[in-house]
Amino acid sequence: MTISRSENMRRIRSRDTAPELTVRRALRESGFSGYRLHRRDLPGNPDIVFIGRKKAIFVHGCFWHGHTCPEGLRKPKSNVDYWLPKIQGNRDRDENAIHQLHAAGWSVLGLWECEIEDGSWMRTALKEFMQG
Repeated sequence: MTISRSENMRRIRSRDTAPELTVRRALRESGFSGYRLHRRDLPGNPDIVFIGRKKAIFVHGCFWHGHTCPEGLRKPKSNVDYWLPKIQGNRDRDENAIHQLHAAGWSVLGLWECEIEDGSWMRTALKEFMQG
């Protein structure tokens, strides 16, 4: 059975993705709990927020947010006139949200999907961010 393009797109989630769950698990295993998820009252709706510490973590999909890795540099094969501006808009929105959070006194960590695959690097980055 083949899946239509719209059905495939409908299955792609923006919350509780595998990379996001991996980061949350690593935080809990490192002793950092008490976070909140997807705070709509903060610029950019950070994926993970430690309110008392004023720390926000974004977990970005490489393709959807235009990372410089091979996955992020991959160009869509169809409907290019829609997707390229959409991805650039995601990048611009991310940059603006991070700027607003910094201006409000928050520390921000952005993790890319490809970086999360390296578990030891990610755990080190999380610990340094949380302890800094």
